[in-house]
This record gives sequence, structure tokens and C-alpha cells, in this order.
Amino acid sequence: MTTTIAVFGAGAIGCWLGGRLASGGAAVTLIGRPRVHGEIANGLCLTELNGPPHQLGVLAAGAAPVESPHVFATTDPGIAATATVTLVSVKSAQTAEAGATLARVLPDGALVVSMQNGVRNAGILREALPGRVVLTGMVPWNVARLGPGAYHRGSSGTLMIGNHTRGAPLYKALGAAAITYQTRTDMLAVQWAKLLLNLNNAINALSGLPLAAELSQRSFRRCLAHAQREAIELIDAANMELARLTVLPPRWMPRMLELPDGVFRLLAAKTVAIDPQARSSMWDDLEAKRPTEIDQLQGEVVELGQRLERPVPINATLLRLIREAEAGGKRDFTGDELLAALSSGSP
Repeated sequence: MTTTIAVFGAGAIGCWLGGRLASGGAAVTLIGRPRVHGEIANGLCLTELNGPPHQLGVLAAGAAPVESPHVFATTDPGIAATATVTLVSVKSAQTAEAGATLARVLPDGALVVSMQNGVRNAGILREALPGRVVLTGMVPWNVARLGPGAYHRGSSGTLMIGNHTRGAPLYKALGAAAITYQTRTDMLAVQWAKLLLNLNNAINALSGLPLAAELSQRSFRRCLAHAQREAIELIDAANMELARLTVLPPRWMPRMLELPDGVFRLLAAKTVAIDPQARSSMWDDLEAKRPTEIDQLQGEVVELGQRLERPVPINATLLRLIREAEAGGKRDFTGDELLAALSSGSP
């Protein structure tokens, strides 16, 4: 039986993941805004770090299927009512709105999976969707929009999803699409470990550089090391767990980041692969003049510090600098400039 998947939030992650699931044989409908549908009307071209490109046609929901791989597209969230599973991939600030919309259309018992950054989104969806099964997912990859309908996965990693008997159809669809995944029972620890990695989103956005170029510079890596070390100290103080997402345990990451460039390059190649084209989603948001997810990343660390009554000057400064960049402020820092700003608390 074909797995039917609704993707609520047809941005870069939603289009790439939905398209890849469709290439594996799932019946996928992308639910998004008219602007996105205009961009993908001529089809999807999905590329990745290693492997062949995937070309898919895009059909209006309700159109007759065609022989070639394809996805359906609609602005109508009601299509999710009959889906085997609904994947939510909207930006974190839109999660409550997405939950309210889906609450009007999803039947009792419907399966929903949050495929979003941050640590709170699945909980927000559970509150909005009583009587439905809401699982937490973690997408490890950077996906960049290269042009209308063109999305590129620029980093490696293993997709992780909460382990649940209802998740079997999705797990099967991921396997059919040759998407590497794990089912986990420790998704909160997974989310906090991913958040540690995502603390680089702000640094990358402020550098204006591709990820690989930014991380090749020790001064930018030292900024990230300071942000991660500050967050790890809070996580340990709160007695929370951190999952291991790479070959390197998360608490060792700051030390590796501070190594000289040559040594770092050797170790980083064994930790995570990053395409030269890849940039952070926060850089994409600033380029498009959209609100960023800074409140769900550095903001989460700042809030944890407030709860524990501990200072968080590094992440608080990054949060402020991104908010200033959203308003048109500086976003082309050199590594030394950003490191000085984090040390002094001012640009």
C-alpha cells in the first residue's frame, strides 16, 4: 500500500524531504503558500552531497498521476486529512499557527511529525492537536535553495525520529527513498545536541560566508566554541542529556573547534561533510528579509540561563546581533570582529 504524506510547510527542507520521499514511491503533497507553488510549478530538482540528482514533476492536488516521479502541490491544508502522515516543516515561529490550522482538518488519531529546528515545536503541536499522535523529528542536513524549484542538501547526517508503532509507514517510506534514518527514544537529548550545532547558524549568517569557508577560519570557530561551551555548561547544570549525533561527543566539540586550521580540517572531515555551496538557513532568511529562528536557537540558551540565573553573554550577544541584522544592521563580520564583539558584548 502506498504511503501518503502531506508536507505542511513547503520551504527548502519540506520540498527536499518531500521530493525525496516521492522519488522513493510515496504519494507526497506539498502544502504551502502560493509564492512557493509559483516557484516549483516547473518541477523540482533535488541535488545532494553525494549521489545523482532527482527530477520530479509538480502537479496540482487532485490531478491525474503521471508515470514519472512527481509531487502534488496545494494551498489547501484539508488535503492532510486523508494522509498517512503529516510532516510539519514550517519555521518555528509559525508552529502555533500550523497547529491551529491542522487542528481544524486532521481526524483523531492522525500521525504528525515535527521536522523543525529548536526543542519546543513538537510540544507546541501536541498542545494544539489533542487526540493525534505527534512525534519529534530531527533533520540534520543543511538544505539550500539554489533557484526556483532547485534545492541542494549540502551536509551529511542521519535523520532521527521518535520511535513509535504508528511511525512504521514513514520509516518504510524513508527506507524506500534510501534516506538514512534512526528511530530514537531520547529525542529531547537529540534536539539539544542539534541545537548546539545550530548555534553556528547565527555565526554563519553574520559572516556572510558559505559554511565551509566560515568554518575554515579559526576565529569564527572560536566564536562557535564559546557559544557551545556556554550552552553545555547550562545543559549540565540543568541535568539534561545530550545525544551523540556525530563521531565526536558533543562535549568535545568546542575543543576541536579551537584547534589550529590544519588539524581541524583533518578531524572535521571525519565528523561531518559540508558542501562548498552550503549556507545556514539563517543566512537564507536574512537574504530574503524574513524573520530568523534566532529565538528558537540562541534564544533558547538565553532563556535557560535566565531560568538557572546564570549569565549567558556570548549567546545573548549573538541573539542581539542577529536581531540588529534583521533590522538592516551589520552582517559581514570578519572572524576577528565577531570574536571581539562577543568578548565585549558590542559590535
